[in-house]
Amino acid sequence: MSAPYKAPGGGAKAEGEVQQMHRIRITLTSKNVANLEKVCADLIRGAKEKRLKVKGPVRMPTKKLKLVVRKSPCGEGTNTFDRFELRIHKRLIDLHSPADVVKQITSISIEPGVEVEVTIVDA
Repeated sequence: MSAPYKAPGGGAKAEGEVQQMHRIRITLTSKNVANLEKVCADLIRGAKEKRLKVKGPVRMPTKKLKLVVRKSPCGEGTNTFDRFELRIHKRLIDLHSPADVVKQITSISIEPGVEVEVTIVDA
């Protein structure tokens, strides 16, 4: 019988090159839509340059936090109200890649006011 084939350059290095693919979910939240869309576009552009599978950005429903308060500090006078609203926008991006590649992709400059959450799940 012949010996099993070994890749040139050593067997240990060839086995180490096989990296486990992970399913990575990047969650972006912000109050400013323009900054959020810019960060999404930069992340997706970086992932496509690395030739990774990308799904997204998935636009989640906008949360509207509403606050209605009386204008009058003492409570007397005409019942007039101020209505304030805070909108929170959310985007999801799914990637299929090794964990170390995500560090390179997410090293882009993140706009102020955009929160990034990275979740790694074994595929």
